[in-house]
Amino acid sequence: MSILAITPQEIQARLKQIEPYLKRQLLPFWLDNGSDEKFGGFLTHFDREGQPSGGTDKTLVGQTRLIYTMASAHRSGYGDLLTAFSATEGVEFLIDNYWDDEYGGWYWNCDRQGWSTDESKIVYGQSFAIYALSEFTLATGKEIGQEYAERTFDLLVRNAAETEYGGYYEMLNSDWSPKSSGAGGGDRKTFDVHMHLMEAFTALYELTGSKDHERKLRAVVGILLNRMLEPTHGTGVAQFALDWTPLRAIQFKNIWGNDREADDFEGRPLNNTSYGHNVEFAWLLQHTLDVLGDDIDDYKDILGKLYDHAVTYGVDREHGGIFVEGPHDGEATQTLKEFWQQAEAMVGFLDAYLLYNSKNYWDAFTSVFEFTWEKMINHDVGEWFALLERDGTVKWDYLGHEWKTSYHTVRSMIQCVDRLKQLERLT
Repeated sequence: MSILAITPQEIQARLKQIEPYLKRQLLPFWLDNGSDEKFGGFLTHFDREGQPSGGTDKTLVGQTRLIYTMASAHRSGYGDLLTAFSATEGVEFLIDNYWDDEYGGWYWNCDRQGWSTDESKIVYGQSFAIYALSEFTLATGKEIGQEYAERTFDLLVRNAAETEYGGYYEMLNSDWSPKSSGAGGGDRKTFDVHMHLMEAFTALYELTGSKDHERKLRAVVGILLNRMLEPTHGTGVAQFALDWTPLRAIQFKNIWGNDREADDFEGRPLNNTSYGHNVEFAWLLQHTLDVLGDDIDDYKDILGKLYDHAVTYGVDREHGGIFVEGPHDGEATQTLKEFWQQAEAMVGFLDAYLLYNSKNYWDAFTSVFEFTWEKMINHDVGEWFALLERDGTVKWDYLGHEWKTSYHTVRSMIQCVDRLKQLERLT
């Protein structure tokens, strides 16, 4: 007899949609189109039909995210040896072109051939290098990934740690000196970057079991929980001064989350939080606790606040899907639907359902899944549109960009299949 609040048929129905789509459309889109056969590495710019859109920049984030995709897919049993081969080629291109032999670390941007065009050391990109390279070694056993992941970790700890107040500088020049204040970002710390450092350090610790890696991972978790959540509602605050004073979230000159210019110097309101980041942080934290071997019951109150806020204010009861952002204490103010927020919400709500067995979370998952399935996925091609209006009208129609690759979409589908199969075993 099932102990769950849903039926086996509901679980199987979703599996029958997601798993074939992942295997036959989504992952093949990137296997067929992502590899740059001429220069190496990955191509990432595709229009709504899946055709090259003319962009040729190869960002550090775009390259490492595709390495992660191929490595994690191989580790999860997808793509036969094609995913391992693609990840290996990506790692070779990355090391050959992005590693700074003078100062260490990874360049922020290269052109299609691999010539550096921005040698900044952006910690967001460094974190994804650690994440991707750790996953690569976990998936393939090839030691070169671990070697460079550990070298990157050591450089971060030595050069980017902000020792007066804790945490890490995020926007640095090629020599690891902080960039200018304001839009340069040298005087800011962000929830987003520290969340991805947790993600990266978790993968590295899973790989090495190193006590040093564990200590730094636990320190980042402590900062996220004690410094970067709004104390009353438990939701993420986007940006801080170095001393952890909350600040209005501005866009930086080196941007990785959209293709808009950094001209918003006033920034978002202080009373503002991202539903996608909150749910992504929650499920990543659950994974981190599992890798660390910690008792998740000690964190149920923290996790519940993050999940419940997203369900209450983020999920669109009229059209389905999850909104972009809103205040800590009220209704959404940005009601667009962004691809990565849908991807992370699906994984998070399934984790919440597994943890609490509350049908409220399954219903939230269903809302986001059905909206994504019907409106956001371009089923003719396989990938997802970037941004939709509240009702599902396509606003940004490209399928790939220098920052929009396979990381959120493929990871989401792999993780959703894994969790649905866990639920299936409980029925």
